[in-house]
Amino acid sequence: MAIEVGTKLEGKVTGITHFGAFVDLSGGVTGLVHISEIADNYVKDVNDHLKLNDVVTVKVINVDKDGKIGLSIKQAVDKPVESTPRPPRAPRPDRQGRDGDFGGSGGGYNRDRGGRSFKPPASKTSFEDKVSRFLKDSEERISSLKKNTEGKRGGRGAKRM
Repeated sequence: MAIEVGTKLEGKVTGITHFGAFVDLSGGVTGLVHISEIADNYVKDVNDHLKLNDVVTVKVINVDKDGKIGLSIKQAVDKPVESTPRPPRAPRPDRQGRDGDFGGSGGGYNRDRGGRSFKPPASKTSFEDKVSRFLKDSEERISSLKKNTEGKRGGRGAKRM
C-alpha cells in the first residue's frame, strides 16, 4: 500500500519517546507522531496522552525521500466547521479607535519610561519635524541616563554621592 500525504490511517503505538510516538501502520511501515502533533493543547509528556499498543487514527503529513513518515493525530481529528461567523468585537470603552489610538486608560497622554508625557504628533507634521523631535527626545534620554550612571561606575574606592 502506497502511503501518500494527506491520507488518514489507523495504526498502533509501538514506541514512546520524549519527542513523540512511533506508530506502526499496515505492512510493517512505521511513522513518527511528533509531540507537537499529538494534541491541540500543550503536551508536556507523551505518556499523558498515549500508551503502548493504543490504536490511533493518524494523518500522513509528510513522507521524506529517505522513507521517514511524519504523522499527526491532531490533524486527523475532524473539527466541526463554525456555521456562523463570529460577531465583530465591540470597541473597548477605555480605548479609542485606531485613528487616534495611543493606548492607555481613559484618555489623556501616556507617560513613557522616563516619566515625560507623550503627546501625539500633529497630523500634518513633516518628516524633518519628526526626525528633529526624535533626536531631541533621544538626547534628553541619553543625558538623563548619563547623570544617573555617572557615580555608579568603577570598582573599589569609587566616589560615592
